Amino acid sequence: MYAIVKTAGKQYKVKEGDLFQVDHLKGKNEGETFDLNEVLLISDGDDIKVGQPVVEGASVKLTVVKHFRGPKIKIWRSKRRKGYMRRVGYRHSFTELKVEQINK
Repeated sequence: MYAIVKTAGKQYKVKEGDLFQVDHLKGKNEGETFDLNEVLLISDGDDIKVGQPVVEGASVKLTVVKHFRGPKIKIWRSKRRKGYMRRVGYRHSFTELKVEQINK
């Protein structure tokens, strides 16, 4: 059984027991459990339910595993022969979630 869920404008294909990373979720602490109601599709073998836009009554129970930051992305800008050089670094924040249960 798998589901396609939507969070922060992005869609993810998840199965029970999966770990997946999403953009940082504010207000969620590590170890906290919550339900995500934006389920776009649920598939259980040959039984497929497609939402318009979401599946009515369906939800996915998620647990916050950890919050972390990704690798540093280095941005380098320069203009040739002008002496203009700028260097900036950036690290994106993520939240790792574990799928506990998919409710139809």
